[in-house]
Order: sequence, then C-alpha cells, then structure tokens
Amino acid sequence: MDHLDLDTIIAQITSSPNTRILNDFLKNIQPDTREVILASTLSSGQDPLNILDLRANSLGVLYILSARISVHGAVPPPWQVVDNFCQNFDQNQVRYAPERVILLGKNLSRLAAHYNNQIAAILPLRSLIQRFVPDPSCLTALHPQFLLLCVSSRRFADALPILTHPITSIDSTDMHYTDNLVYHYTGGIALAALKRWSAAEEFFDICVTAPGLVASAIQLEALKKMRLVQLIAKGKTEPLPKYALPNLTRLFKNTPYNTFANAYPSDVGTLRDIVKKDRQVFVTDKNVGLINQAIDRAPRWALKRLIGTYVTLNLTDIARQVKIDSVDHVREMLLNMIESNEISAQISANGTVTFSDPPPTITKTQVDALLRQVQVQSSLLTKLDLDVGKSREFLAKAVKLREDFGGGGGNTAEDFLLGSSMGAVVGGSGGEGGGVWVEEAGFTS
Repeated sequence: MDHLDLDTIIAQITSSPNTRILNDFLKNIQPDTREVILASTLSSGQDPLNILDLRANSLGVLYILSARISVHGAVPPPWQVVDNFCQNFDQNQVRYAPERVILLGKNLSRLAAHYNNQIAAILPLRSLIQRFVPDPSCLTALHPQFLLLCVSSRRFADALPILTHPITSIDSTDMHYTDNLVYHYTGGIALAALKRWSAAEEFFDICVTAPGLVASAIQLEALKKMRLVQLIAKGKTEPLPKYALPNLTRLFKNTPYNTFANAYPSDVGTLRDIVKKDRQVFVTDKNVGLINQAIDRAPRWALKRLIGTYVTLNLTDIARQVKIDSVDHVREMLLNMIESNEISAQISANGTVTFSDPPPTITKTQVDALLRQVQVQSSLLTKLDLDVGKSREFLAKAVKLREDFGGGGGNTAEDFLLGSSMGAVVGGSGGEGGGVWVEEAGFTS
C-alpha cells in the first residue's frame, strides 16, 4: 500500500464488486494513516462526499464520515450529508463495519454542537440505531448515547420508538458493562418524565438488578428513582428480588429516601418535614420533582388504605384521617378519583361517602390483545432458550460442569442446566459510574 492516497481509496470504493473485500481493504490500512487519508480531500480539492453515492457506496461513505467526524482538525462533513446518510444508508453494507457505525454515532452529538444545534443529532442518531441493528431489541453502544442526548435535551418523547422494544440481545461492539446500566437508567428517567410509571419502574428495575461484583453508583441512583416512582404509582415500595446485590439495600437504607418511603403515605406535613430536613440531597440528585409528585399523591393513597377498612365514611372523618384541613379539598379529591376510575364511590348530600368494589372494565378486545402479547412473549422466550442452548458460552459451561461432576449418570448439573429454561442476562462484572442527567423540570407535575 505504498503511496496510498484518497484518490486510490475512492477508486477502490467505487470499483469494488464485493463489500466484504472492500471492508477488508479499508480495515487493513494502518489505522493512523487510514484515518488521516479518509479525513482529507481528493488531489483535485474535491470533497469525496460529493462524488460517492450515499446508498450505493454506503460502506465507503461510512468510513469517510466516521473519520471526518472524529479526526482532530479535519473539515467537518456537511450536516445534511450526515443526516441523509443516517436515513438512507444500505444496511447490508454498513453491517460489515459495526465499529465504524459506533464511531460515527458516538460523535454525532459533537458534530451537531459544532453546528450550534445539538438537538439536531437526536433523529439521525435514532435512525442510525434503528437501521443498523438487525433486531430492534438488540442493545448497542449507541443506545445509551442516544438516551443521554434525549434526556439532556428534554426530548423525552423522541426516545419512545427505541424504548418500546425490550432488550433481548446485545451487540458487543465497543460495549461496556455500564452501557446497559446507563441505557436503562436514562430510559427510566425519560419514561418517568412522560409519567409512564410502570415502564419507568421496569427500566429502573433492570438497572438496579443487573448482575455485578459490587453495586454501581448508577444502580443506587436508579434505586432512589425507582422507589419514588413506586410511591407515585402504587403508594408503596416493593422488596428487591433476591438476586439483587445485597449491598444496594444497605446503601439505600442510609439515605433520606428510605426515611421518606417508610413514612409514606403519612400526612403531608410529616413528608414535607422529611424533605425539608434533607432537601439538599434531593436537589443534588435532581429528584425534587418526583418527591413533589409523591407528596401530591400521598392523600390519595392514604384514602385508598381507608377503603380497605371502611365501607362508609363522612367527609369530615376522611379529612381527619388523611390529614387534610379542608372538607372541600377532600370532596374535590374524591370526585377526581371517581372520575378517573381510581375508586368506586358515591357521595351523598349529607357528606357520607359509600365505597364499593369497582365494576369490571376489561373488554374482550383487551383480553385478546393480552393473549396475543402472551403468545409473542412465549415465542420470544422459546427463541432465547434455543439461542442460549446453542451459544458457545453455555456449551463451554455445560462441558465444564459435566467434567466437574464426573461426566456420568443422571441428575448431573448438566442435566439440570439443559432441562432448565434459560434466559438472557444483560450485564457483566462490576463497574462504577454515576451522575444524573435530567433537569429537574422534567419531573414536575
């Protein structure tokens, strides 16, 4: 490859009949030399991006864009070219070079900032992820980058097309342990900001229960937010599963969040006193918005606890029990809860409230939709079971266990593993990380 220049590379890109051969050619150029050449111009002074077809020459364009966007001092590619490429590249070509896709995606935000419009990177990056992955449920190193951008820009709804697909597989290209944690943590933040409480809890839970040697700071932050989301959505917290890291619970117990959760849904005054005492902690964690929403809903959860004990109550008694001074406020809250189908009750003219069991509201259409969802999940789990059973890691583990158990007879560890339903686990060994990336206003009611 003596006297290699960009003209020679462009000639190879436009004439190569085989994408794999072209990728091998580009990949085997000495890295430092390759990046400098790809970030340069043709001998005529032309921009190679004006010569190449974004779709027909997608692999070559990918190499050039990822070099131009990452090499210090290189002329940044035009934003319109980058945007068009992310929307229209040939998927089969770029999948030969996943490391270049990751390099391009991780630098999109910086390029957008160069053009003074960082938010502009959101949709191209989303398109790059959606078109690059062979399966929308595949986690890549770009997913946490995308969610960080959405959350820091407060464009929470833009993340939904990615967040609606549960993760079942991982592309390991430039992937790190904390990428899974950051993706599910920031995904939980976006969903909580959109008041999708159930989905937010699920994302935080995946982050909190990810396996590791020690608890990450990100996991503790996720646990704090998950507890607040649970209080808002359910009126109580739920114990962590046994496979969660035990020191996470110990760390959480030493925070004011634990005091707040234990007092919930006590009277609002008590909750406000707890918040006032450790307000700086909640402000630093940017959780005041979630705290305020939990406090606002506390009387509703206190009222729901009464429903489990009483059939009828006077408005004055309810006000005293839930620690609300105004009977009118209690009446307004009850009417709102009845209208939103949170409770089933009637208020008489003399102020007596009669509670009753809510009528069934599920329809045949909802039942059919739920059954279809169960069938889809069952098929997915079956596929995961087969994929894990065929994986090199599983087979190596099975062979080792067979050797450890002497390799004979029934009821061996291998028999147990092969007879068990295996699931994919997202995560790895321990790691450290931290930080909160969402503005407080994202959680205001």
